[in-house]
Amino acid sequence: MRIGIRGRHIELTEALLAHVERRLRFALSRFGQKIRQVAVQLTDLNGPRGGVDKQCRVTATLSPSGRVMVEEIDAALHTAIDRAAERLERSVVRKLERRRET
Repeated sequence: MRIGIRGRHIELTEALLAHVERRLRFALSRFGQKIRQVAVQLTDLNGPRGGVDKQCRVTATLSPSGRVMVEEIDAALHTAIDRAAERLERSVVRKLERRRET
């Protein structure tokens, strides 16, 4: 599983990159080869004005086909990342169960 992380109006520090990768690998490790790649976009929506505006958007590309996207917004970037990872795990489970039923 490849993980790509991009930031808009946010400084991507080594600690932040490590946190994102650790959370996603923990949430998605049980799916093995069923997830081809994960794209993460971290955004500060209001810039320096502050507020509840840190966004984490995660898109997982499934193998052989399919895509799951989740988005979380919170005042704290780490909280948005954690919630997005949890939601992505649940969404991937649902998508794979639906695929198995058909």
